[in-house]
Amino acid sequence: MIVERIYVPDALVIELTTWPWTISAVKDLVGDGAALSAPVTFLVGENGSGKSTIVEAVAEAWGVDVRGGQSGRKYSSELRKSVLGEAMRFDRGLGGSTMVKTHARGFFLRSETALDVFQRLGYGDSYTAVSHGESYLQVFEDWFSVKGLYLLDEPEAALSFTACLSLIASMDRVVKAGGQVICATHSPLLASMPGADILELTKDGLRRTDWADLELVQHWKRYLDDPGRYLRHVLE
Repeated sequence: MIVERIYVPDALVIELTTWPWTISAVKDLVGDGAALSAPVTFLVGENGSGKSTIVEAVAEAWGVDVRGGQSGRKYSSELRKSVLGEAMRFDRGLGGSTMVKTHARGFFLRSETALDVFQRLGYGDSYTAVSHGESYLQVFEDWFSVKGLYLLDEPEAALSFTACLSLIASMDRVVKAGGQVICATHSPLLASMPGADILELTKDGLRRTDWADLELVQHWKRYLDDPGRYLRHVLE
């Protein structure tokens, strides 16, 4: 494990009634924070629950630009860290204790800036000949194979069912190389990865849970069994 816990020291929080501390899951990081008990951690929750906010803050604290890319590679314009990014701290495991923060391999991918990131990684115009999803898979194949901290914000946005399965294979390669993945997702498929740790973000805060107990999974099972029981409420 590279990172065993993410947290915010109490002394660094002056006012809990302002954003982002008003987000229950973010507030739960103050003090003891959240232990990361497996090489792959999924953050699962509704829109606005704090998934992206937390993943972005981890990226900032690790030294990766929140617009996406690798640690050590900066945009021409520097961004000031977010409040949470400034306050975020890590407990490093044996796999991360010898990694100097400013030089440790880190990678952050978000769908909004993916194309720009791919070009900055040296792929140039090669992605114009393939679909958006195929370009994601190529990057996963090429880059997700060495030790490092990989941060993903809803990568399933561009991926089909079978492509999500390929992403699970890519994350497994990262684990076998000694790396670690933290992924914010709405995908029950990704969250089903064997051995992964799942943190569900709710209005009450962070809770560790099993895949079958996720609200997301339960909703999808009921929907696929009977779409009408959901659609009749939105199509009236």
